[in-house]
Amino acid sequence: MFASLRFDNTFVEQLPGDPNPSRVPRGVHGACFSRVLPEPVRQPRLCAHAPEVARLVGLSEEDCASDVFVQTLGGNALHPGMAPYAACYGGHQFGTWAGQLGDGRAITLGEVLNADGQRWELQLKGAGPTPYSRTADGRAVLRSSIREFLCSEAMFHLGVPTTRALALVATGDDVTRDMLYDGHPRQEPGAIVCRVAPSFLRFGNFEIFASRDDEKVLQQLADYTIRTHFPELGAPGPGTYAAFFAEICRRTGLLMAHWMRVGFVHGVMNTDNMSILGLTIDYGPFGFLDHFDPNFTPNTTDAAHRRYRFANQPRIAKWNLLKLAEALHPLIPDVTPLQEALGLYTTTYDDQTAHMLSEKLGLSTLNSSDAPDGDQALVNDLFSVLGLVETDMTLFFRGLADVPVHMGPDAPADTLLAPIADAYYTPDAVPTAARERMVTWMRRYVARTLTDGMPDAQRRQRMNMANPKFVLRNCLAQQVIDAAEAGDVSPLRELLDVLRHPYDDQPGRERFAGKRPDWARHRVGCSMLSCSS
Repeated sequence: MFASLRFDNTFVEQLPGDPNPSRVPRGVHGACFSRVLPEPVRQPRLCAHAPEVARLVGLSEEDCASDVFVQTLGGNALHPGMAPYAACYGGHQFGTWAGQLGDGRAITLGEVLNADGQRWELQLKGAGPTPYSRTADGRAVLRSSIREFLCSEAMFHLGVPTTRALALVATGDDVTRDMLYDGHPRQEPGAIVCRVAPSFLRFGNFEIFASRDDEKVLQQLADYTIRTHFPELGAPGPGTYAAFFAEICRRTGLLMAHWMRVGFVHGVMNTDNMSILGLTIDYGPFGFLDHFDPNFTPNTTDAAHRRYRFANQPRIAKWNLLKLAEALHPLIPDVTPLQEALGLYTTTYDDQTAHMLSEKLGLSTLNSSDAPDGDQALVNDLFSVLGLVETDMTLFFRGLADVPVHMGPDAPADTLLAPIADAYYTPDAVPTAARERMVTWMRRYVARTLTDGMPDAQRRQRMNMANPKFVLRNCLAQQVIDAAEAGDVSPLRELLDVLRHPYDDQPGRERFAGKRPDWARHRVGCSMLSCSS
C-alpha cells in the first residue's frame, strides 16, 4: 500500500536541514526543516476518510479499510520512501512579529507523486512534539481535528482553494486542553488529521530567514519553490522572483474573493497561516457567517480588536502580502515590481469579487458604476439592508434564486419576499422600516435582472451553482463533535457526505441547511472559538 506509493521528497533532499536529531524545543537556524518521527499512539481508530483524496494520492478504498492505513496515519508505522520532518518558519501574529514558530504539532511523512505526476505532501497534524513545539505537547484533540477534517473537504467542494484532508484518526489517548484559556483545563480525546496539499509552504517560511538576514537559505528556499511549484515561471533569478511574488498575490486575491463569496471567516490570518499556493490553510477558530455581520470574528483571541473580522479579511491579506514582499526584498532589490504585484492583488480581488457577485445575483455582468442606479450601488445597498436585522447570508442568497422575477418589479411585496423569508432569524419581528427597505431593494433587483433578458430557469440554475445550500456551520460541527466524543462517528460521516454536494438540494437532508438554532447562539464551539478549537 504505502510502500507502493512513489515518494519524491524534494523538500528534504534539496534544502538544508537541521543537523540536531533531538525533538527538544529550540531555535533552529540555517535550516528549512528538522527530521522528526511521529510519536506512536495507544489505540488508533479510523473515524472517517475522504475517498477522493485517497484516490489523489494513489490509495484504494481497500487500502483505506486496512489496519496498515490506520496505523500509519495514527503515527504508529512508517514505510520505505517516507522521510518525516517538521518545517521551520516564523510569522506575524495579530500584526506583531512572533519570531520562530514552525510545525509544532505537524509532521510531514513525505511527498507522493501520483500517476498523473501531481505532487501531494502527506502531513500528520497532532503526531507529537517537534523542535518547534515550544511548551506544547504536539498533539491535537478530537474536536479541533473534526473541524479541520470537515472544513478542508467542505471548502474544496464549495470550489474554494484549500488544503485537503485524507483521514481522521482517533488516537485512544487523552490530551489536556484549556479550551478557552480561562484556567479550566480538562482531559479530551486525542486525534490526528492527515492533511494533504501540493505543499504546506507559507509566507512565514520565507519571513524567518529574512528576519535573520540569512539571504543564502532564503534564496535556496525561493529557488526550490519556483522549480518545484511554479516551474512555468522559468529559471530562478531576479525577474522570476518578482513574477513569483506576483503570482502569489494573484492567487491570494482569488482566495479572498472566494472566502467572501461563501461567507467564510478564517479567524487567525497570521502570516504563518497564509499559503504561498493561495490555499486556505490551518483551520482553527474558523466560522461561516450565520447572520450577515461584517464585524464577525469567530476567534476569542480576536474578540477585542476584531483584526480578522469577516469584512477585514481582504485588507489583512494585502498586509500579509506586504510582509512577504519585505521578506523577498533581498532577492528583488527594485521595489517597483513588488508594488506592482501588490496592485495586482487588489485588481484580482476586485475583478473576481465582481464576477462572483454577478453569479450570486444571477446577473450576466456586474458593472462598477458608482451611480445611484448602478450595480455597485445595488450591491452596497443589499449588504446594508442585510445588516439591519439578523439575516442568514447562505439562506438569503439561496432563496434569492426563487424570487419570481418574471412577475416584474411591481409584484406584491409578500410575493417578492416569500423566497427569502426563511433567512430571517425572527421573521415575525422584522421591523417595518427594514422590511420596506428590503422590498425597495428587491424591486430594484428584479428590474435590473430583467434588463439582462436571461431566462428565469437559466438564472436560477446559475445562482444555485454559485450559492451553496449547505455550509459547515459551527453548530453542525459541534453536534458531530458531541456524538464522536460519545463514541458515535456515523453523524460525522453523514455530514461529510452532505458537504460533498453543497450546491445540490439533497432531499431529506434539509435539517443540515437550517439556520443556527437558538441553543447554539452563545454556546462555546458554536459562536466563538479559541485558537485551540
